[in-house]
Amino acid sequence: MTRLVKILCAVAVPLVLAACAAGTPEAHQAAAGGVVSQLVLGFWHGIIAPLTLLVEVVRKFAPGVLPWPWRLYETGNASVAYDVGFYFGLAGGPTVLWSRWRR
Repeated sequence: MTRLVKILCAVAVPLVLAACAAGTPEAHQAAAGGVVSQLVLGFWHGIIAPLTLLVEVVRKFAPGVLPWPWRLYETGNASVAYDVGFYFGLAGGPTVLWSRWRR
């Protein structure tokens, strides 16, 4: 891959991943759906957990720097389906994507 494509991916991927981060009104509305939407939303939040963890750390130690209301975990959703999806996303998402990207 060319250097320009890698730079564009490095900029675009975090923006796309943040499209439905936990704690946003959109994520809260999606969590109000059925079991399948809660499972998929939990899986998505598990995949983007490393990025949201960085945002949480920056918001904690430098308040006001980032305007996003992100959370690591969707607190408005207390269902088993969301929890299962979240843990599957944590277990397989980031590590599988990273190992595939490096090849």
